[in-house]
Amino acid sequence: MPSRQNPPEKMMFQLTLRRRGISDQAVLRAMEEIPRDIFVEPADRDDAWCDSALGIACGQTISQPFVVAYMTEQLQVRPEHRVLEIGTGSGYQAAVLSRLARLVYTIERYRTLMGEAEARFKQLQLGNIITRFGDGGEGWPEQAPFDRILVTAAAPAEPKTLLSQLKPSGILVAPVGRGPIQTLKRYHGDGKGGFREEVLCDVRFVPLLDGVAREL
Repeated sequence: MPSRQNPPEKMMFQLTLRRRGISDQAVLRAMEEIPRDIFVEPADRDDAWCDSALGIACGQTISQPFVVAYMTEQLQVRPEHRVLEIGTGSGYQAAVLSRLARLVYTIERYRTLMGEAEARFKQLQLGNIITRFGDGGEGWPEQAPFDRILVTAAAPAEPKTLLSQLKPSGILVAPVGRGPIQTLKRYHGDGKGGFREEVLCDVRFVPLLDGVAREL
């Protein structure tokens, strides 16, 4: 459990997001409502409100808060939307999205991470998050099409399978690239089956891997 419910660092956390250009009030409110200290490893709780990525189980990371807020803002989520997240990880990003969307579908390839994330969702009573253990690169065709798709691992190239599960006017945000630094891109459906691609910024994410993990 988090050691403090309202640490003074939380005020600086919100101020940092605003200073770095996050202006969507709904996103800022969601970031404030979701306690990041629940989603980090116990040894890192003192650093939970710092604007930095932290390690979690299975060699994965919980993203830097600014990156979470920025990607969420770029996704332009509305209350009626159904959102697909690829890469549950700690569950933090899905929890933030749950404050903005009607339903959040999230896929994770590591059973350990999925189990821990589900426990956190239950603890926070986030009943609009639906989880799946599986290959994120394949998406969730049974529940498609989605209004929005967020990928939290680096796709080696344009994620065509996931784009095919997006509504005609939907938005997909994903890091794309094979190297240690990737390009965050936004794909916006044109309503006619095509997509407008926008380059947003450079980011660092773990790679999007095929299949599911055998042991973890």
